[in-house]
Amino acid sequence: MSADEARDTLETTYRTEKRRVLATLIRLLGDFDAAEEALHDAFRAALEQWPREGIPGNPRAWLVSTGRFKAIDGMRRQARFDPLEPTDHEALLGTVDPEQWTDAEAVEDDRLRLVFTCCHPSLAPDAQVALTLREVCGLTTEEIAQAFLTPAPTLAQRIVRAKAKIRDARIPYQVPAAPELPARLDAVLRVIYLVFNEGYAASSGPVVTRRDLSGEAIRLGRLLVDLLPEPEALGLLALMLLHESRRAARTSSSGDVVLLEEQDRSLWNREQIAEGIGLVERALGLRRPGPYAIQAAIAAIHADAATPADTDWAEIVGLYDVLLRLDPSPVVALNRAVAVAMRDGPAAGLELIDALLEERELRDYRLAHAARGELSRRLGRTAEAKVSFRRALALTRQEPERRLLERRLAELEVKKD
Repeated sequence: MSADEARDTLETTYRTEKRRVLATLIRLLGDFDAAEEALHDAFRAALEQWPREGIPGNPRAWLVSTGRFKAIDGMRRQARFDPLEPTDHEALLGTVDPEQWTDAEAVEDDRLRLVFTCCHPSLAPDAQVALTLREVCGLTTEEIAQAFLTPAPTLAQRIVRAKAKIRDARIPYQVPAAPELPARLDAVLRVIYLVFNEGYAASSGPVVTRRDLSGEAIRLGRLLVDLLPEPEALGLLALMLLHESRRAARTSSSGDVVLLEEQDRSLWNREQIAEGIGLVERALGLRRPGPYAIQAAIAAIHADAATPADTDWAEIVGLYDVLLRLDPSPVVALNRAVAVAMRDGPAAGLELIDALLEERELRDYRLAHAARGELSRRLGRTAEAKVSFRRALALTRQEPERRLLERRLAELEVKKD
């Protein structure tokens, strides 16, 4: 093999194996920063040796082994300056048995261990999201900060503190035991869905969606399903794929929001819909459906309807009834109210939304006021619709969504109550 071919192989290995190698090094070294330094040292050594000596039989194992021993050398050199605190570097750096990092299943387990570590409940939710995007997905600190409209130095400190807490609290790099798994899995799923939602419907800014973030969330969802095919993992991946299938139809050529009932359904991604529906069937077939699986079933009904008129709103209301029992929340109740409006008419839905707003939990939730405005508009209650749309507009930070509400208000200005 020529030197150029070796370099090409190394570039491919870097793209495809970097995150796997890093996950294993984090387990072996017990420290995020040491693992990242070891990763870079290993690839630097490969750049020097592979063109000269040839590609090793197991490139991933070579990189892990090289990174680990370079970390040991670094600690030994450091120990020369600190002779009063002798350290057993071999013991610190985990197993010395190469079989522990050459087995493909063990390496994939390392990726799952890393996901659970980044989403450990002792970390704050915002730290879980930031650390997962940084260490599992490989996004830069600047990319994460830009996505969540957080100053990069603030985001960097958040990640540093999270890493320090994992190290100082000796949080184990492991998949939780069976009794702990349901609660811990919930945290992982929540982080993945938070990342997806920020990419699918950005909370603020000039655009509706961020394809890079929703793509990373789907990649994480696939990894989780491959390694841990629990019903809710299947349900979450299905839900994300079914939502993502509508991406091309969700905005106009000028970047304006296109509501579901007005979307060109020929633009929906049929491959993603088919995959999503298949995952829903798998999740429901396990007979332990949770909130994500039920939400995915609702999304599947929308995806399966050739036209808005074909949507089975009665079935959707029934699924929301189930979802409310599993995950009672004002937002779920709001979504059910909208479905009731589609099944029984806007007056029925408006009555439910008014009751929710009276409870005040949704008082500052823009979508509740937008929904109330839309139902009032359909009932011809123009003055009420204007009040609700103006309240929604005051709470909205996303520019395309603001333009939609402004258009609704402009349309109402020419009408009389």
